[in-house]
Amino acid sequence: MDIFLQQLINGLVLGSVYALVALGYTMVYGILELINFAHGEVTMIGAMVALSVIGALVGHVALPGVVIVAMGVLVAVPVCMLLGFTIERVAYRPLRHAPRLAPLITAIGVSILLQNLAMIIWGREYVKFPPILSSATHQVAGATISDLQIFILVLSLLIMAGLVALVQKTKLGRAMRATAQAPQVAALMGVNVNSVISLTFIIGSAIAAIAGVMVAAYYGLAHYYMGFMLGLKAFTAAVLGGIGNLAGAMLGGLLLGVIESLGAGYIGDITGGFMGSNYQDVFAFFVLILVLVLRPSGLLGEQVGERA
Repeated sequence: MDIFLQQLINGLVLGSVYALVALGYTMVYGILELINFAHGEVTMIGAMVALSVIGALVGHVALPGVVIVAMGVLVAVPVCMLLGFTIERVAYRPLRHAPRLAPLITAIGVSILLQNLAMIIWGREYVKFPPILSSATHQVAGATISDLQIFILVLSLLIMAGLVALVQKTKLGRAMRATAQAPQVAALMGVNVNSVISLTFIIGSAIAAIAGVMVAAYYGLAHYYMGFMLGLKAFTAAVLGGIGNLAGAMLGGLLLGVIESLGAGYIGDITGGFMGSNYQDVFAFFVLILVLVLRPSGLLGEQVGERA
């Protein structure tokens, strides 16, 4: 029971990060019906920029670790927002009415471009996250949860709740929903569709930057290639919950994290020791295959707008 609860906690923390990244995929798809495969690399850029700032501050300023990390995030978020805006404006907007294969190939190309750009700037080696955050742990029914895990889980839930409130309760949210439902009609009603789409990329990129810092802090390192696998898993989470559906992305992320963690915890027992926890990625893509075969619309259903 202790192992189950421990893996459940680990899965919820990991799944909350998947959910944050998946929100970027699902917001863009809901409006443009485009899979932005460069979104994982935006997450990576956020982590690397934040670590650069944190590394420059550690040992040079007498500030608490939380404040230093917050300063790294405050730099990473605007950088990723600008990056998201640039990607949409330069790479995707000219292809908005092109055949679907064109923007898909472009998204993959942007992903590879960002990976190589990060490799040039930060190198091939892993960048370590300095041990400046609290490592205190707490016991919960025999399982252990750290202050960092609690912080990641709580902040993720707050960001998700804030995004839902933004989409459902604000003027921008109404414009986003109108653009997703029928962009031509929304334009006739006075909605600046181009601005709404750009803001969607900007908001998703800001959330991705925060998620990237969470991943770097949780695993203690970052790497120029980290966005590829994280992006694939977040995309799997979005498909699992229902692509284009905000609630589906959140549910899919949490479920995928739990499935992956439970699988990593019990795969050794299931296979008699033949496979270890390093095979945990298998579960994410096994879930993706099952969803695509059995329920392509996802658990909560796909939400897309009308297209001319």
